[in-house]
Amino acid sequence: MGRAVAVFDWDGVVIDSSVAHELSWEDLAREEFRTLPDDHFKRGFGKRNEFIIPEILGWTRDPAEVKRLSDRKEALYREIARAGSIRRDGQGAGRVRLLPGVRELCGALRGLGIPCVIGTSTHKENLALSFELFGIGQLFAGAVASEDVTKGKPDPEVFLKACALAGGDPGSSFVFEDSFSGVEAGLAGGFQTIALATTNTPEALATLRPHRIVKDLTEVDPAWLVDGLPH
Repeated sequence: MGRAVAVFDWDGVVIDSSVAHELSWEDLAREEFRTLPDDHFKRGFGKRNEFIIPEILGWTRDPAEVKRLSDRKEALYREIARAGSIRRDGQGAGRVRLLPGVRELCGALRGLGIPCVIGTSTHKENLALSFELFGIGQLFAGAVASEDVTKGKPDPEVFLKACALAGGDPGSSFVFEDSFSGVEAGLAGGFQTIALATTNTPEALATLRPHRIVKDLTEVDPAWLVDGLPH
């Protein structure tokens, strides 16, 4: 067995930023005088902008225009996220918040010698903003973000690259995910995949047959990552 690494998706696993992201798409649509399909946010959850803009929104397939729209959308997200208030307990409030159990689980895994890394469809500047707002950058040994991959989830590229950052073996490593496409990516990459019911119901996640389903990271027993999960 190779080295175990804990790979964390970001949105819906470490932070809840869904309100800020949805508002940023709405702001972008207004700026560009475009319309959004009613179900666009649900369909796009966990996917890269490079897929969302042409395939879900149907706005354009021109790569330069897709990049312009994507960059502007993420800039709007950061404006909205930064404008949200931060509570004194450091957990955040309003449009972006730190989800329960992040600090505790990452600390426990560090004590067990299991590095924590990030594999996400979000952008590096978004990660940097959350590190700043919540002071959690030191919890992670590295990150692979949207700019680092060419294939989005459910392709496992982002998780495989994140695991490799810490010298991990996918067969001995774990993925924490909340989206359908992310759970599919974790399983496709050969990871032991733990699904979080922070975005979708346990019943819906169960159809994908992850190794475990939990409410959030507070329900994760660090011993699972030492002893392994049954397939």
